[in-house]
Amino acid sequence: MKKQGILLAAGFSRRFGANKLLQPLADGVPMALAAARRLRAALPEVLAVVNPHDPELARRLAEDGCPVTVCPRAQDGLGASLAWAVNQTPQASAWIIALADMPFIQPATIAQVTDAIDHPTTLAAPVFRGRRGHPVGFGRAYFAALVGLRGDDGARSILRDPAGQRRWLACEDSGILLDVDTPADLPPGTPLLATPQEPNADRWLHGLRRDARR
Repeated sequence: MKKQGILLAAGFSRRFGANKLLQPLADGVPMALAAARRLRAALPEVLAVVNPHDPELARRLAEDGCPVTVCPRAQDGLGASLAWAVNQTPQASAWIIALADMPFIQPATIAQVTDAIDHPTTLAAPVFRGRRGHPVGFGRAYFAALVGLRGDDGARSILRDPAGQRRWLACEDSGILLDVDTPADLPPGTPLLATPQEPNADRWLHGLRRDARR
């Protein structure tokens, strides 16, 4: 069994004012693709979860080589999307959960979290100057708890499990704390660019959902 990377990209960008996950960064790469590439640089197995109303993001991720799954209940919150993605990968020995609006995490940090999961009850996360960040890793013992998540609280309750073997990993990567919620969170000078949705994107996403039901 292999360790599985999960990229949570099913949000609705309500505070950003536009689809932030398609917002290009300084190098022109959309935010979610940058996060996916960094996760894939550290893990061979990665699955991105998107919401049903974001066909353009799903298409771009897939064309960039990142497998995609569509969570039909993404509007129920982060927990629902995380549960859905983990349930699509029941064969994994561990899950490393990354957020698509945190594109500045170094692949070496992700690899450090991945390597720290050496037991089914291991919980792992990086720490920068005393603050725990992302990604977060869960050993196989947490499968049932992960697929049972609901609402918008994510997996915080699991991280408090007193029986877990915690590996909080000190690092010098400030990217573990840098998420983009509003345009003000982008690096200075990043131009806000509109990304039009292609006319065939809805048809493409319909096919992706149909294949997932087979």
